[in-house]
This record gives sequence, structure tokens and C-alpha cells, in this order.
Amino acid sequence: MERVSAFLARKDIVISLRRYGIDAMGAMAQGLFCSLLVGTILATIGRQAGIELLITIGGYASGMAGPAMAVAIGFALNSPRMVLFSMTVVGAAANALGGAGGPLAVLIIAIVAAEAGKAVSHETKVDLLVTPSVTIFTGVALAMLIAPPIGGAASSLGKLIMMATTMQPFLMGVLVSTLVGIALTLPISSAAICAALGLTGLAGGAAVAGCCAQMIGFAVISYRENGMGGLISQGIGTSMLQLSNIVRNPRIWIAPILTSAISGPIATCFFHLAMNGTPVSSGMGTCGLVGQLGVYSGWISDIELGTKVGISAMDWVGLICVSFVIPAVVCPLIHALVRRLGWVRDGDLSLSRR
Repeated sequence: MERVSAFLARKDIVISLRRYGIDAMGAMAQGLFCSLLVGTILATIGRQAGIELLITIGGYASGMAGPAMAVAIGFALNSPRMVLFSMTVVGAAANALGGAGGPLAVLIIAIVAAEAGKAVSHETKVDLLVTPSVTIFTGVALAMLIAPPIGGAASSLGKLIMMATTMQPFLMGVLVSTLVGIALTLPISSAAICAALGLTGLAGGAAVAGCCAQMIGFAVISYRENGMGGLISQGIGTSMLQLSNIVRNPRIWIAPILTSAISGPIATCFFHLAMNGTPVSSGMGTCGLVGQLGVYSGWISDIELGTKVGISAMDWVGLICVSFVIPAVVCPLIHALVRRLGWVRDGDLSLSRR
């Protein structure tokens, strides 16, 4: 066992929840953002502006989602160059064979392939041949074997959540909004979770609501301590900046979580907010306004498919209220009560304490 442990340490193969569940998943979401999400945004702008070049570029970017995710995962796992370059093939195979649940298949298969490649890297005199061969063979063979069932299971779970949200919009609105919102602030990727489950429709709308509640909520209630810089960095950046403060005093999280639980059913039951763009957008909230762009691109797609007549004033009111107004109003009210109870004090939300 000591020899095995020494070998794994020498190869930087760290089998841990943090390495695979946080580092790899977070990197996967970034790869997905830099390919599928950006491609979708460019294509949507191109269709609206009648610019064929943007549509073409967007198509190329979206088509590289699998390789981009796999390379990002390999990078997060500190893969050597030959392993990293080989991950493009692994990602393409896993994403294609995984179908609608491709991102989850890519996550699992890319981790195994990268670690296998790292294990043999620089161990032979023909490393130029062995390392990419082992990485590609491991990844593609595994993709052929397990990507379809993994993708099918993830897709089925996502469909179940979406169906349940349609049937029980209030209850599921609360659950989806709260859980995805919490995931957004924790050091795991809510975007990757939504992408892996293919979360769209009303469930996607609830997810957007939960993420916005965390980001805008934290941005507004911490304005006293962090000023305009904190407002922007959390409001269109990430609420994860408050994680160290949450560890010190978990009660600062009460208002944003309750706001997520409130805004979710408002999105599903009152505004019927559906996120029919790319699933990764459901878990982005107001980060770069990606969640809002995802909702808008979904509207455009629905119009093109004939399932939506046009974008109404109520659509815009719902998106603006769920994304910005409700979190900016409800979260401070709840937070004021929490402060009155003495659970949160001045400075508890300061980013300068990090």
C-alpha cells in the first residue's frame, strides 16, 4: 500500500471529493461556458441581427462543448501536456455518446481517462506514443461502455425534475430554487449540475430564480460593508465570495436562502418563467447576465419552433422581477430581521475579511 500511495503522490493523483467534485466539476462548467454557452449567445445575437458570421461561429463553438469540458477537467487535474491534448478526443466521444446527459458522462469519463494518462506519463521510453494512446483508449472505450447509460440516467432524472415542477410548480419551485441557489454559493458548480441534468423549462426558471436570489441578495445586504465594488462583484460575479464569511457565521446565509425559497415559486407559479435556452444557463443566475441571456435565447428558440407567439411585456416583467427586484427587496427585509435578532453583526459580510 505504501508503494501505491507513493506512486499516486508522485503522479499527483489525488482521489478526493474536493479534487473530483469541486475542482473538476467547476472546471467542466468553465469549459462548457467557453464553448456551448458562448456559442449559443453568439448564435442568438447573430439570428436577431441577421449576421450569418456570428451564427456560424456560434455553431462551431457549441460543437466543441465535449472537448472543451474534457480539456478543462484535465487542466483541473494537473494533467501533463500529452494527456491534456488527448482529452479532446475523450470529451468528443463521451459527450456524443452521452446524449442529453453528455456533461455528466464527460465529467466521469474524463476524470478516469486523465488519471490513467497521468499514471503512465513519462513511465516509458516511447511516452509520445504510450501516453496519448492510453488516455484516448481508456476514455473512448469507457465512453462506449458507460456514456449512454450515464447520459440516459442523468437525462431521465432531469426530465423527472422538470415534469414534477410542471405538476407541482409551488413545491418544486421551492426545492429547485433553494437547492440550486445553495449550490451556486458553495464551492461546487450549480451550472455543471444543471447542465448534467439538462435542467430547462419551469425547473430551469426556478433554478435561475434561486441563483439570482443568492447573488443579488448577498450583493445588496452586504452593500454597507463592501460598497459598489462588492455589489458588482457579487451581483454579476458570484456569491461564492461570501463563503469564508458563511463559514465564520452561517446565519448570514439565512436571508439569501429564504429569498431563494420565496422567489422560486413566484417564478414558477406567478410568472411561469421558463428557461428554455442551454441548461447550463439555469445555474448561472446573474453571473455575466448569463441566466437572463439564456431565458431570452429560449424565448427566441420557442418563437422559431412555433411554440411561442412572441415576447410579451409580462415576460420581461417576470424576468426582471425574478432576477433583480425580488432579491433586492425581499432579501434585505429578511436580513433586517436576522440582524435585529442579533444573529448578524456589522462586518460579518465584509469581503475584506477574506
